[in-house]
Amino acid sequence: MIKVKINQLFIWKRAWATNNGLVLGQKKVESKSNEITAIPELLKVLSLQGCIVTIDAIGCQKKIINQIIDQDAEYIIALKKNQGGLYERVEKLFEQALLKDFKGLIKTEYRQSEDERGRQEIRYCQILTNINQEIDPKGEWKGFNSVAYVDYLRTKNGKTTLERRYFISSLNAENHQAIAIAIRKHWCIENQLHWVLDVSFNEDASRIRKDNAPENLAIIIHIALNLLKQEKTLKVGVKNKRKNAGWDEKYLLLRFNNLIS
Repeated sequence: MIKVKINQLFIWKRAWATNNGLVLGQKKVESKSNEITAIPELLKVLSLQGCIVTIDAIGCQKKIINQIIDQDAEYIIALKKNQGGLYERVEKLFEQALLKDFKGLIKTEYRQSEDERGRQEIRYCQILTNINQEIDPKGEWKGFNSVAYVDYLRTKNGKTTLERRYFISSLNAENHQAIAIAIRKHWCIENQLHWVLDVSFNEDASRIRKDNAPENLAIIIHIALNLLKQEKTLKVGVKNKRKNAGWDEKYLLLRFNNLIS
């Protein structure tokens, strides 16, 4: 997955492997550029063969999708009104499909639920395939196979909210479970990477700003974070593992030399 990280001075695009819990790469968004141009540069340095790439709606661009397919990967991209025509066609398709009881379409549903820390969430995912003529008749979106929406029904402190999000994908309805799980895991980058960098490495409070220093430091921190996450013998958080490695040279050399080698 690729997601933007913004602090007071810099904007980063970061690639995160959800199954392995690893930072795969990063790209600083230059001051005279934008996130859309940074994503292809980040993708270029990654080996994506056989992977599912998930990106926020900023990545819903034909050039980016073409690149993902050319690198032998699949994609699930969030769809918002930054792609107005495509968004309207997808939204209208689901409305008409419901009225026609989905006749002539291949439909798959997937439901997940969670109850954690006083918050209940039900996610209902519906996927349609066999819809290229309705959504992309000119074949402008490479590898395009399906559209999906996810309804998020959340209840917390007695208050219930409902939110719907749309997605386009190169996967088809047979992969409904993979689509639903990948959409859910996309948000892991917030609490498994960005939150950890803020809390355990004080990234947002860093005063390092000059020249290439912020980018170089970020690379070092990512390497450290990857090693700390792979170290499983000490059942504590990343911050305490860092402290233990600083206090105990034997732990540092024994545990982390093994991981590096």
